Amino acid sequence: MSLTTDLLAPRREQPRAAATPPPAALPLATAATAAVLSVVATAVTAAWSVRDAVPGTATTAAVGALAVSTAVLPLLRPALRALRGARDATTAWADDRRADARRSAARSREDAWTVLGWSLLVVCLIGGAWFVLANDRAVQRTFFDGGVIGLSVSEITSAFGTNLFIALVSQALILVWGLALALARMAPGRAGRPLRLLATGYIDGFRAVPAVIVIYLIGFGLPLAEVPLLSSLSPIWFAVLALTLTYGAYVAEVFRAGIESISPGQTAAARSLGLSRSATLRHVVLPQATRRVVPPLLNDFISLQKDTALVNVIGTIDAFNQSKIYASNHFNLSSVTVVALLFVVITIPQARLVDRLVAREHKRGKEA
Repeated sequence: MSLTTDLLAPRREQPRAAATPPPAALPLATAATAAVLSVVATAVTAAWSVRDAVPGTATTAAVGALAVSTAVLPLLRPALRALRGARDATTAWADDRRADARRSAARSREDAWTVLGWSLLVVCLIGGAWFVLANDRAVQRTFFDGGVIGLSVSEITSAFGTNLFIALVSQALILVWGLALALARMAPGRAGRPLRLLATGYIDGFRAVPAVIVIYLIGFGLPLAEVPLLSSLSPIWFAVLALTLTYGAYVAEVFRAGIESISPGQTAAARSLGLSRSATLRHVVLPQATRRVVPPLLNDFISLQKDTALVNVIGTIDAFNQSKIYASNHFNLSSVTVVALLFVVITIPQARLVDRLVAREHKRGKEA
């Protein structure tokens, strides 16, 4: 058969592939509806189990259960909407309206997952409240005693200034020391090999040893060894020195990663314009690298702030040590809860700042 005949011959109809139906939404919608009803039942059960632990006994428990149920029942609306969407998806697929079926199934699954997520949150809140009030409020009296908190909060907050001082001074020293270590580890050529070996050994060693051991060794070892100048430091400065040595190793790796993330072409372009190696590093590489490493640096400094509580092992009267004094006097840990809350107050805003900086850097990268 000639080529012209082949082109003019009618094409045979190819068999149409069977369409794949959307994922079944009915089981998920049913689970969401059951979850709402289960949360209401859980609230009633939890309230009944702690009815003797709160003033007002059964009346207060009933009011609490009613309040939780009233807050949860609005979730029935999206749950029922998910059931209706799943039914509409099945009907639309049977009527060969595939686009409508997929849209209905997608909306049904989204509503169902929304209900399941909020139900999980409410269950966690109920579980937390039950944990605090169960066993005749034993947990509440141990960790959240208002009387002990009122007595200790003033002195603990004052002692918390020591933690902040150690953290702020250490952060300033760590930035300088960490950058110096990073540059030493990246020293070029054969002449820089001894620096690279020293920096690598230091970084690996201090990242392997727990911070509390470094604090203990410096806080007690230097005075015992009677090291000139260093042995006469106060416990606060021993803590600053130990944390600087430890976290300098972590920050050095952060700086090194930021410097190596800069394109080599930028260094080459700067050198071709006549800038020296040090001028290129100072004016071209470091400004860009610093912007990139700010989020991980803040994460390290958040960890540093929490580790300032470790300085109590060398006798520094910080917030944690002060809280232990109150805990010993009152046989109650509510004062330690005050310390935990103080760390939460200063840490969470920084964590949100890190998230914001990461999002801004991500947006800048997409626009570039």
